[in-house]
Amino acid sequence: MIKCKSNIILIGMAGCGKSTVGRKLAAMTGRRFVDTDDLIVLARQRSLQDILDAEGAPAFRRAEEEVLLSLDLRDHVIATGGSTIYSEAGMAHLRRNGLIILLEADPEILVQRVGDTAGRGLVKHPGQRFEDLLAERRPLYARYADMTVDSSHMHPEEVCREIIARLK
Repeated sequence: MIKCKSNIILIGMAGCGKSTVGRKLAAMTGRRFVDTDDLIVLARQRSLQDILDAEGAPAFRRAEEEVLLSLDLRDHVIATGGSTIYSEAGMAHLRRNGLIILLEADPEILVQRVGDTAGRGLVKHPGQRFEDLLAERRPLYARYADMTVDSSHMHPEEVCREIIARLK
């Protein structure tokens, strides 16, 4: 059994289901939902891809870290951007205030779910393939995760039920 802290924080690659599962999990657990990507868009008044195109990946990561460090929430489900795990300070802040759950999925399923990454606001090196980005991030996700749930072959509701069962 894993004791749940105040917040439930979802991390993982694009396509793993953080936002979809997060909304459903919040409703099922009586928590509020927040998506850090939405907070970045709100703070910068432009899309994630526009931020990346205009300011570059380092500026995007700084904006992401600022949003993470500004969070002062209780009893929320928080869906994070996939590149959140590059911020040690941001992840430490999240860990102090919640339980971090890694949503994983098979690489081919992630690629299928994400589709064209060109306009997705995905922080990666120029020319970097999605599979290579996944390989780069996997050890970081594992480093921060308190729990891992494989969402490859489950509907969002099933993922939520799995998380809730493991929290009890």
